[in-house]
Amino acid sequence: MDSTSSSSSRVVWLISVSLILVSLYFGLQSSSTFRLVHSFGNFSQFLATNVTSNNKSKHNNPTPIAKLQKKLNSLERIEAGLVRARAAIKQAQSKNQTFDDPEYVPTGPIYWNPTAFHRSYLEMEKHFKIYVYEEGEPPVFHYSASQGILGIEGILIHQLEISKFRTNDPEKAHVYFLPFSVLSIVSYVYVVDSREWGPMRNTAADYIDNISRKYPYWNRSLGSDHFMLACHDWGPRISLANPYLYKNSIRVLCNANTSERFNPIKDVSLPEIYLPRGTTDGLIGGPSPSHRSVLVFYAGGIHGYIRQVLMEHWGKNDDPDVQIHEYLPKNVSYYGMIRTSKYCICPSGWEVASPRMVEALYMGCVPILLKDHYVAPFSDVLNWKSFAVEMSSNDIPNLKKILTAIPQRQYIKMQKRGLEVRRHFEVNFPPRRYDVFHMILHSIWLRRLNIHVHDTKE
Repeated sequence: MDSTSSSSSRVVWLISVSLILVSLYFGLQSSSTFRLVHSFGNFSQFLATNVTSNNKSKHNNPTPIAKLQKKLNSLERIEAGLVRARAAIKQAQSKNQTFDDPEYVPTGPIYWNPTAFHRSYLEMEKHFKIYVYEEGEPPVFHYSASQGILGIEGILIHQLEISKFRTNDPEKAHVYFLPFSVLSIVSYVYVVDSREWGPMRNTAADYIDNISRKYPYWNRSLGSDHFMLACHDWGPRISLANPYLYKNSIRVLCNANTSERFNPIKDVSLPEIYLPRGTTDGLIGGPSPSHRSVLVFYAGGIHGYIRQVLMEHWGKNDDPDVQIHEYLPKNVSYYGMIRTSKYCICPSGWEVASPRMVEALYMGCVPILLKDHYVAPFSDVLNWKSFAVEMSSNDIPNLKKILTAIPQRQYIKMQKRGLEVRRHFEVNFPPRRYDVFHMILHSIWLRRLNIHVHDTKE
């Protein structure tokens, strides 16, 4: 056997366990089911046996895998480490293990599998490394506005730049961040009312062309271990700048619309979060269910088909239980209404994203996801049906009937679970464990676990 075949077999032998490991955890848990992208033959059982026996070894002699690791290149070491992470997650799930965590231990029905999520999160904290390309200058690169309803894009770019997960050595990275801001591209490159997409797409395309010429990593994986993020509605269109960015890369998008080719197997749904004062101060908290007198509330502009239908059926406000407004009276507080309502409608506008979903969770109102083709954030690990109501546009005429049919006991459980899940949507400065920043990273981590990158130079 020549050296090329030997090297390829070595990588295959190390990575093949992913066939067994990922499918049990990620393949059965939610509507955004993960699927393995690669198949590696019949080595899975052999490696799985070696993983188990190595963990049980009482000898100090190096294991076969430990010996082999000394001969691996940097990419092979990364892939071997991901194999071990998958094995640890699988073992945690099968044995329902518990882990010491002084801050927070995921439990309960808000998670599809709290044990597997917990172990996966801990593995991410220990191992996950992100390389941020340094090329590019603000304000289009490495910067975005952090105010307004799209401000989460700028917040995340800043937090990624200073994160403990960032590595300055691209050889040690699991994923590579493309630090262009779609919001900044729209602000500084787009000519208003020109309807010209070319300059915006070219900005992203030229950047990828630059880093692909300077570094080997984009070409090595065809972009599959690279990620971009965008909260602006035009993020998906600008991702068309490069076919591999669109088809292969991890796109972290607020506009998580499957009818517009958002792919939950590889893409990440980013929650839209509006912080009027730049922080969550004054946004967190609300009264108990017994002090919420309004059945359901919504206020907002009539943008898009769903909001138009909602307003046509319920906008007259002749039913005190159903408060649906385009504009609230001047003496009525928007946040006050959220805090006095049991359910809050979070409808699509022109696109599926809206800050109302997070506002509802912040203030203890059970969110109603009134959206078609939407992939809710973190639905890999979160069971949204346990703390939210999911509706389609066809349900609008029966809105009150559907809500009043929910037993009070079930509503109280959903409201309580919403308070529990809220930590995963909170924006903190600096970030805190399990908050929205770390949950987004975990979603990226999961997608990296689901692929195998090999060096095409062989």
